Amino acid sequence: MKFLRYGPRGNERPGLLDAEGTIRDLSGLIGDLGGEVLGNLGRFADLDISTLPVVEGDPRIGACVAGTRKFMGIGLNYADHAAESGMAVPEEPVLFMKATSAICGPDDPIIIPRGSEKTDWEVELGVVIGKRAKYVSEAAALDHVAGYCVINDLSEREFQIERGGQWVKGKSCDNFGPAGPWLVTPDEAGDPQDLGLWLCVNGEKVQDGSTRTMVFGVAHLISYLSRFMTLEPGDIISTGTPPGVGLGMTPPRFLKPGDRVELGVDGLGIQRQVCVADI
Repeated sequence: MKFLRYGPRGNERPGLLDAEGTIRDLSGLIGDLGGEVLGNLGRFADLDISTLPVVEGDPRIGACVAGTRKFMGIGLNYADHAAESGMAVPEEPVLFMKATSAICGPDDPIIIPRGSEKTDWEVELGVVIGKRAKYVSEAAALDHVAGYCVINDLSEREFQIERGGQWVKGKSCDNFGPAGPWLVTPDEAGDPQDLGLWLCVNGEKVQDGSTRTMVFGVAHLISYLSRFMTLEPGDIISTGTPPGVGLGMTPPRFLKPGDRVELGVDGLGIQRQVCVADI
C-alpha cells in the first residue's frame, strides 16, 4: 500500500493512494501517519479503499511520515560513490544525523543556504521504522520496517567537508531532507536490495544505480544502528547514494537557483524540486 500526507506544511492530513492514483483521505481513521500507527499499517490491507473520501484538486504533498525523532544518514554506502568522493570504503557503516527540521515534502523547493556554493544532490532509499528496535538481529531487522520512501539527502559540501567538525552541519539545512511522496509498505515495495534509483538535474540523468550495490544492506543497517540507539516508530534511515553526485564530477558541479531536480526509486514514486536561494 502507498500512504502519504497532504496539505499545507504543518497541517498535513494522512492519506492513501488508490489503484487509480487518486488520493483518499484517512483522517477519519487515524490522526496522522506517525508514531504507533506505523507499526500496524497492515490493518488497512482489508479496507475497502473506495469507501474513503476522495481528496479533490491537486494538494501539496508533505513528507510521508510525521513525528520523526531521529533522521539517520549512512555515508559512503556504495563503493563506487566512495571512490568518486576520494574516500575509502568503510569497514563499518558511517553514521551521521540530519536535523529533523530538514524534513520537507518531496516537491518542496531546495533552499540553497546563504553563502553556499557547493549544494549537492543525493538520491537515496529511505527506511521508515514502524516498531521499536533495540539490539535486534539482522534476521529480524526487516520486521521493524513500516515502509520505504525516496529521500534526497541534500548536502552542502563546503559545510560538510571543509569547515571542520562533523558532517551534520552540511546535511541539516532547511529543506535538505525531502521525503516521499509515498510511504510504501514492504509487501508492495519488494526486496529493498533490488531497487533502481536515479536522479536528473535539468533533465540530464546524473545518477543511475541500484540498491544491489550497497556495501551494507538495509537489514544490516537496522541491526547495526539498534546496537547504539533505540530506533523508534517514525525514525528515518537514509541508506546512502550511488555515484553521480556533483562532488564527484570533473570539474565538480553544484546546484544553483533555478535548477530543477527530479529523482526516484523504483516503485516508491518521484520527487520534483526547484532550487531557490535562501533569503
